Amino acid sequence: MKPPIAKKVSVTHNDHGIERADPYGWLKNKQQADVITHLEAENAYTEVMMHHTEGLRKELYNEMLNRIQEDDTSAPYQKGDWWCYTKTVSGKPYAIHCRRKGDMEAPEQVILDENELASGKDYYHLSAFSVSPDHNYVAWIEDSDGAEQFVLRVRDLRTGSEDEQLITGLKWSLAWGDNETVFYVRGDHAQRPFQIWKRKLFSPPESDTLVWEDLDERFFLSVRRSRNGKFVVLSAVSKVTSDVRVLPTDDLQAEPSPVLARNQGIEYSVACGTQGFWVLSNENAQNFKLLQVNGSSVTEVISHDESVFLESVQAFAQWVVIWYRQDGLRGVRFIDAHSLQAKHLHFPDEAYQLSSSHNPDFNATEYRLRYSSMITPNTTFAFAFADRSRRTLKVTPVKGGYNPEEYVCRRLWATARDGTKVPISIAHKADLSNTVSPTLLYGYGSYGSSYPAGFRSSWVSLLERGVCVAIAHIRGGSEMGRQWYENGKFFHKKNTFRDFIDCASFLISQGITSQEQLAITGGSAGGLLMGAVLNMRPDLCKACVARVPFVDVVNTMLDPNLPLTVIEYEEWGNPNEKEVFEYMLSYSPYDNVSAVVYPHLMVTAGLNDPRVGYWEPAKWVARLREMSVGDNSLIFKTHMGAGHSGASGRYGYLEDTAWMFAFVLDHIGN
Repeated sequence: MKPPIAKKVSVTHNDHGIERADPYGWLKNKQQADVITHLEAENAYTEVMMHHTEGLRKELYNEMLNRIQEDDTSAPYQKGDWWCYTKTVSGKPYAIHCRRKGDMEAPEQVILDENELASGKDYYHLSAFSVSPDHNYVAWIEDSDGAEQFVLRVRDLRTGSEDEQLITGLKWSLAWGDNETVFYVRGDHAQRPFQIWKRKLFSPPESDTLVWEDLDERFFLSVRRSRNGKFVVLSAVSKVTSDVRVLPTDDLQAEPSPVLARNQGIEYSVACGTQGFWVLSNENAQNFKLLQVNGSSVTEVISHDESVFLESVQAFAQWVVIWYRQDGLRGVRFIDAHSLQAKHLHFPDEAYQLSSSHNPDFNATEYRLRYSSMITPNTTFAFAFADRSRRTLKVTPVKGGYNPEEYVCRRLWATARDGTKVPISIAHKADLSNTVSPTLLYGYGSYGSSYPAGFRSSWVSLLERGVCVAIAHIRGGSEMGRQWYENGKFFHKKNTFRDFIDCASFLISQGITSQEQLAITGGSAGGLLMGAVLNMRPDLCKACVARVPFVDVVNTMLDPNLPLTVIEYEEWGNPNEKEVFEYMLSYSPYDNVSAVVYPHLMVTAGLNDPRVGYWEPAKWVARLREMSVGDNSLIFKTHMGAGHSGASGRYGYLEDTAWMFAFVLDHIGN
């Protein structure tokens, strides 16, 4: 069976006097039957080309499924008089959210069963849910096709009755004001979250009240309720500027008041304390500083430090929690809200992942967090604020005889071509330390997002087959501080691609792997990374998996009607400016495909994806089919009923992962 041929339509763009061919632009219109026919033909071709891996895919899927404790319960946390937790049940793909009143011996009440909500749907995503302050109602927003056009629903937990008015066209966040008022966020024509509305339960939608509208297309709006319950916190953020306003929950008719004035280029985040606010700000502080703001009084609590990047702040009655990064690793410190004395938590591993767990109680005396490494399963700890003593609340079980002592997790440092030291996290079998081995290298490097070196039980299927799993913490993320991000965006974007190439070359030069045994992967902006790297160094690796890749950079960034375009001018640049356009064009994967031998390549897309349109990978694959030479495989798989994250539910995720791992092992496995 030959690969499907995309019909060519002669389209030429002329921007800044530069002519560009876009022969596959017709693929952007999924309302045309021939577009769907083409995508289905690509899927059929993928099925044929991957048919020989069917047994391996089933084997991988069963392995990964058998490591999961299908009947499992999270560590319960207290919220008022209720103990809340999430459980999973064997055979059911989605989580069930429950609570018990008083203690864990009381009768169970189901708050939301995602399996029931997803019944009859090919796709389901519960984006957010929240129980009212009096614990009588639950509000949630859901997406049933992956397009991220959410619906607000509200249920009375005492009677099971629901608000019959479904509010549609919403974005990601919601918050309770009082026991009968919920705040939600609407999207504009480009799906940008631009309005925050207030709704009285069970009232007609036309009586809902607009609270805040921001017509500046660079800003996304969101809403949350403060931990102390005193404020609804409304935020408008661009890539470089913040505007946070608070609305007292005891006066929801008031106008939201800004915590600090909006100033272009100044970012800040806010946590509501007992008296005033705790604010992280980057004003004259690239790595951020901590301020205590009480009315017009502003006190600097933690000064700027070039070696410590302050990421986020959380406030409690007696304590403040600061999350930070230093030397590429995440850390936590507790600050006494009165004496301002700090206590640090320490973790001994070379590479690990830390994240906050459920901490809803403003008067808490301990703090919950999750810890893992690439070989250490997820563990939930509770640390006492006063003395940092630790309790283990939950270790996520990994079935199938997994023994972390059989593996090692290390932090390596590659030297980029400009002399910059770039961290690499790597895990492998303990007996592979001096062996050239198959390796799968992950990368992202955009938006200041740091790639977590945490545990994925699915990776065990690679590790036990002798495959090394590695993560290149390249510039464009924030692993090494805010400057690490700045050095991987705008006119420095190519540092991201070069760093990844240099990390891969380092692994080869150190005898960890070889070109014939190396596979690389990245998703979304990490898919852009894959496309740019393959154009720069098509000989770098044996195989590549590009997941929902952002590869048609120039055309997308020239279309202001797409959901993320305008806000991302402050990430990638505005191609309406000639200098930016020319730089962007020089690395855009779709625009730089050439007649060379590319590695074996697997590409994925979601038909309903609002973040990276399915047409970007579709066009890229079509151009690769037209121009690349050699006999290496090129397959393209589109989820016809899903969005950016692929299949929904834990079983769908495992199926997607089995496809990816089977492709990788087919080309680099022993």
